[in-house]
Amino acid sequence: MSTRASRSTAGTARTTTGLVFIADMYGVQLDQLAQLLSLTSRQARALVSRWRSAGLAESGVLSTGPPWIWLTRQGLRACGFGYPEAPPALSRLAHIRAVAAVRLALEATPEYRTGDAHWRSERHLRARGRPGRHEHLPDAEVHWPDTGLPWGGECWAIEAELTPKTVTRTTAIMRELLTRTGDYGCPAAEAHVPGMPPRHSRAVYLCSPAAGGVVLRARQAFGNAANRIEVRPLPASALLA
Repeated sequence: MSTRASRSTAGTARTTTGLVFIADMYGVQLDQLAQLLSLTSRQARALVSRWRSAGLAESGVLSTGPPWIWLTRQGLRACGFGYPEAPPALSRLAHIRAVAAVRLALEATPEYRTGDAHWRSERHLRARGRPGRHEHLPDAEVHWPDTGLPWGGECWAIEAELTPKTVTRTTAIMRELLTRTGDYGCPAAEAHVPGMPPRHSRAVYLCSPAAGGVVLRARQAFGNAANRIEVRPLPASALLA
């Protein structure tokens, strides 16, 4: 394969990876896109400029820090998604960045890569069917194929916690995650079926210092089942600049 053909193939793969990630996460900031694709800031800006010229993406300064990038309807359709076209909601920017930081950190681990794991975004879960009025959607699911890892075959619920909820609310969400049996979008009668194996082998909470204490207190309510709730710090890059 010629050098030019190799560069073209690499560029196509980079575009596919970047666009799918952005679509899944509602949008990302430029530094996170650069981290995802192993690019410099300048290279990432040039790539986004090409996407904008092709009508695949838009970008703008929505918060402090680097500009945000999100997909147009054409970009979403090019990735095979039917998500509605919209920039990421201003009220959710801090949370969207935190979840993206968690995903980037997890996907960079050797276990994730060799274990052929799959990230299932909250946007994807929501698109599977309108959630019930009181149904909680996790920030993501991580599916681990049974490839020999100790946790092979498990499904994890991922929660990124920036600001503390009440202990009561956090406990209720944990209970819903641990007792759920059906997939998201399933009939309500199948969501929590006694005697059926739980959907989530564990719930993994990634917490800011402000939220960690509440999550740990809520975890104490579950006795032995607390072993299925992991509490870890958010990545350092999770916070808006």
